[in-house]
Amino acid sequence: MGHHFFHPTYSVASNAAGEHLRRLRQQAGLSQLDLSLLAGISQRHLSCVETGRAKASPGTLHALLTILDVPLEQCNAVFTAAGYAPRYVASALDAPELEVVHVAIDHILQANNPAPAIVINNKWDITAANASAGLLFEMAGVSVAGEAGLNLLDTLIRPGGLGDCLVNAQEIRAIAWQRAAREASSNPDLAHLLRDLTGPKELPQDIPSSPLILTQVRTDNGELRFLSTFTTFGMPLDITVASFRIEHLVPADAHTWQTMKAAYDQWSAIRAKTPHT
Repeated sequence: MGHHFFHPTYSVASNAAGEHLRRLRQQAGLSQLDLSLLAGISQRHLSCVETGRAKASPGTLHALLTILDVPLEQCNAVFTAAGYAPRYVASALDAPELEVVHVAIDHILQANNPAPAIVINNKWDITAANASAGLLFEMAGVSVAGEAGLNLLDTLIRPGGLGDCLVNAQEIRAIAWQRAAREASSNPDLAHLLRDLTGPKELPQDIPSSPLILTQVRTDNGELRFLSTFTTFGMPLDITVASFRIEHLVPADAHTWQTMKAAYDQWSAIRAKTPHT
């Protein structure tokens, strides 16, 4: 009679999902007790889920993956492994339903002037930028021309890019590389880019721990200092939306604020006199 209660498909699927969860939990540096407390479930239940003796409900899986800050593509893989349908979709960039997102991003970018701000996707491609970001690149002597656009990781690491204009280039390159390396574990396109870059072999393995990392840019107007902050879209249900990341370069001293404001005011004045076609 016991054989009637054994479902091979369920067992394999739940084991696969449990292995995913255990690996993700370990990568996050959390114990079973830590994660169970954060998710509001018992440690025993989490243990059973990880070993395949129990199947987590969709709600429990969502809670665990959210706490672990798992990219939505990986979340779909875990839901599928647990025997559920994928939870998230990936809309095309030009999909009508994303128009409101593009409008919001454009508003955020414009509101940040004269502070530079750029939009980065999950491959670190710069997909949009405000006028001040373009002015900063221009002052640093970095070309943004070309049909392929600019990749932030590429221009930081490769010789001849933005990295060469940074006073603290070694520190910023190391931080960017380590972050990208973590993201590449679930992003084949980014992993391919990292393999193509040769710079990291020269980067330090250890980065000094600091609560504040300044990006110091060498320009014709002297050294400009910025504090980087990021904006992401909270609780997105779309993989494409979740991939957007807005980096704000907030001027960190009076000289930087004055330089960026003067450059932006001059750009605005010229633009106001130029007829729009």
